[in-house]
Amino acid sequence: MQLSDNKATLSFSDGSAPIEFPVYQGTVGPDVIDIRKLYGQTGMFTYDPGFLSTASCESGITYIDGDKGQLLYRGYPIDQLAESCNFLDICYLILNGDLPNETEKTEFDSLVTHHTMVNEQLHFFLRGFRRDAHPMAVLTGLVGALSAFYHDSTDITNPHHRHVSAIRLIAKMPTLVAMAYKYSQGQPFIYPQNDLSYTGNFLRMMFATPCEEYKVNEVVERALDRIFILHADHEQNASTSTVRLCGSSGTNPFAAIAAGVGCLWGPAHGGANEACLQMLEELQANGGIAKVGEFMEKVKDKNSGVRLMGFGHRVYKNYDPRAKLMQETCKEVLAALGLENDPLFKLAMELERIALEDPYFVERKLYPNVDFYSGIVQRAIGIPTSLFTAIFALARTVGWIAQWSEMLSDPDYKIGRPRQLYTGSIPRDIPSSRK
Repeated sequence: MQLSDNKATLSFSDGSAPIEFPVYQGTVGPDVIDIRKLYGQTGMFTYDPGFLSTASCESGITYIDGDKGQLLYRGYPIDQLAESCNFLDICYLILNGDLPNETEKTEFDSLVTHHTMVNEQLHFFLRGFRRDAHPMAVLTGLVGALSAFYHDSTDITNPHHRHVSAIRLIAKMPTLVAMAYKYSQGQPFIYPQNDLSYTGNFLRMMFATPCEEYKVNEVVERALDRIFILHADHEQNASTSTVRLCGSSGTNPFAAIAAGVGCLWGPAHGGANEACLQMLEELQANGGIAKVGEFMEKVKDKNSGVRLMGFGHRVYKNYDPRAKLMQETCKEVLAALGLENDPLFKLAMELERIALEDPYFVERKLYPNVDFYSGIVQRAIGIPTSLFTAIFALARTVGWIAQWSEMLSDPDYKIGRPRQLYTGSIPRDIPSSRK
């Protein structure tokens, strides 16, 4: 970051002397006021619930302009990346700062491919869960358990160890997610197959059985790969901030990523596409398209308690750039699988039409977001709703580990310690009757 010529001045109405703070500039986006010395100079903290106006770190990985509907990975627009790259290209980009050349691509793809197997003892660990356990509960445990198997790459001060941990997590996450799914179905685990792509291998581990050969559907493979790309990183969101905060204590990378998985589980974050599909299924069961208008009127009534899932975004105040790409992918998958007349897709299109035409939704910029279509795609592929957030975690792992590693390389890195505005009881003595 670069020091700006401008400075910020904090003045007080009680006549205290004003205080100046330096202002720093990034390459794009808002400048930041450096308030690190605020408490030392004033004895005060800032108050910012949800950290909506607070930059907690310096990062060069992902940039979002919510007003423009823009998402960049290392400076590249998401639409260009989704059209021209596969997921492992994106992983290399996010980890290393630029797209790989042919040699780098071959070496990186091979490295990830040959780290997809997990220790056999993890099978026994997995069998300790109930069969009906939520996949995210299982995944949180499995990811955290990796730290018990890979002691040789947990020195976080060693850049090589951090790189090895990153490769292991990216490579093994599809295996762990597929294992969690197979276990819930009572089916045998399918081991990785090295001649398949990253996404094709995941599909095979998910849906193959020992009874017959499994052939990867190229359209489905491309669609799921795009879902991975669109979810690879998203700046300082709740789960990424959780990974950074957890990792700031010096914990091992597997524990930090497990913390991110746990945070992602929330319905306001990674569980949003699961909630969106549940909304569509409930609407279909209660009248379908014929009831869409009535449903949308209830959404506009704040007293009805009805929420419209999959529309609007906390960051994007314009159209989510990932949503358009996901809509195209949704159409391709449904056509390839002969599901063009899928009632949920028709229902989704009608909801979108109303939201884009009704002044209530237009004025509030409640456009469809990426979750609106990704759930339909995953359902068409055969992925159960309960596994949607685990798929999200699989894709986001590369972003989490890159952010974690970037934090540890930052000379200004410190253990996270948010402050508070205390509103509890003032100091008081224990009653004499209790002494």
